Amino acid sequence: MPRPRRRLAGTCIGTVTAGLLATGAALAAPDEDRIKDSGTAMGAYLDYGPSGVARIPHLSRWLGGREIRVGHTYLPGDQWAGIEGRVSFLEDWARWRLADDDRMFVLNVPMQARNEARVPDQQVAQLIRAGARGEHDEHFRRLAERLVSLGVPDTVIVLGWEMNGVTYTHRCGPDPANWKLYWRRVVTVMRSVPGQEFKFDFAPNRGTDAIGWTKCYPGDGYVDIIGMDSYDQGPGQTFDDQISQPYGLQQHVDFARAHGKAISYPEWGLFRRGDNPEYVRRMLQWIAQHKPLYHTITDYCPHGVWQCKQNPASTKVFRDALTPEAPGPVVPTPVVPTPVVPTPVVPTPVVPTPVVPTPGIPTPQVPTPQVPTPQVPTPQVPTPDVPTPQVPTPEATEPSPVEPSPAVPSPEVPLPVTPSPLVPSPVAPSPEAPEPVTPSPEVPRPSPVTPSPVATAPVTPGPVVPKPQPTPVKPAPQPQQPPLGSRQWCVPVNLGEWLSKLVGKQSVCFKIDLGDGSGFWPF
Repeated sequence: MPRPRRRLAGTCIGTVTAGLLATGAALAAPDEDRIKDSGTAMGAYLDYGPSGVARIPHLSRWLGGREIRVGHTYLPGDQWAGIEGRVSFLEDWARWRLADDDRMFVLNVPMQARNEARVPDQQVAQLIRAGARGEHDEHFRRLAERLVSLGVPDTVIVLGWEMNGVTYTHRCGPDPANWKLYWRRVVTVMRSVPGQEFKFDFAPNRGTDAIGWTKCYPGDGYVDIIGMDSYDQGPGQTFDDQISQPYGLQQHVDFARAHGKAISYPEWGLFRRGDNPEYVRRMLQWIAQHKPLYHTITDYCPHGVWQCKQNPASTKVFRDALTPEAPGPVVPTPVVPTPVVPTPVVPTPVVPTPVVPTPGIPTPQVPTPQVPTPQVPTPQVPTPDVPTPQVPTPEATEPSPVEPSPAVPSPEVPLPVTPSPLVPSPVAPSPEAPEPVTPSPEVPRPSPVTPSPVATAPVTPGPVVPKPQPTPVKPAPQPQQPPLGSRQWCVPVNLGEWLSKLVGKQSVCFKIDLGDGSGFWPF
């Protein structure tokens, strides 16, 4: 498209680009048209040299503190020295870029010298073929080395912009096939420089212009971004026409999406229709909707809205849309104190847990009783000498004098009492009886019937196990037995167990004398 008095050869009069981070721009129009910030990097072309760098913070303050993330300028295309980057203002832009990692430096680079000299198509075709043969490679190698040395190896290179138009010597129309080969050579040479991280932006003018811009596309391997310069001019009378026209805004978005590329708007602004706030509003809405990598508005007359004062309505829309919405006054939320209802603290009674001591039960040491094995003596049962009853004669010698008992025996014969066999118990000798008296076996009394000469069989007493006595007991005195063959008879008296233990065993003795020859057996 024509650029009246925009790029004068040798003066590098800045072609304005500039972009404003459209992404977050809430449109300046009425509140209903305000758009949320989309996050797109925004900038503006303010001037090509140091003055352009110096104006960036002023534009930011005018927009209410919005950050200007894109710095945009152009290399002069009148001589190859300018295209090689041998200009001092590149250092100013490099310092601005390096001050913040979030910033982006966009540099428009011509592809031919005498770029705005109105060179005819025949000469343009010859220059294109020379470039395709590699005759201009060294110029672009020097530019790449210059940018890397300045510390801006990630510069966005807008190479041969608006190549589908009729204005510039680097236009594509005279020889599209060789033009694409020439673009590829430039990109290949610049990418061969060590340390480079360049991104190449293919940016035609909106619409068909001299040739459909898709016929100049050099291929996905040589393009990183597909941009578009879109000013408020024909073809098309309305913004909707600019969207739907051949090679218009919609085809640009669709083409980039089909090739997997990001989009950009390196140049946009007012041009042939004067102050047009509707165009500014719709363009900002389009940018916010499609989220390009970056956009820059060309801000000098007749295109601009900040340095150019002839477009006040468009200026207001632009400023209102991109100024961050100022926060309203902070109205403190009334704090309604929540009444604190004290929760009654009911003390939980502490019931002491009784400590029951575990009784230490000593293990009783039960002595094993030493039970002595009783030595059971074999009782020596004396064979009783049963006296043969003899009828005493009057001439019998009297036994030892014993006083006769005055008692007269009853003529009745008493029943014979079977004596229990007496088990001898060991008796300690008493002082009165120095020698132990061996008890004589009780002789059963004879019945009145004449006894048989056969003696009664003696009863063998059972063995008595002696019980251990801790203290020896003094034995009670035993009654004397009358001598064998005496007429004195002794009958044991049972005084009871306890009295017997006290006084000893007693017997009553008596003597019966019926005279000689009485013929009766005494009992």
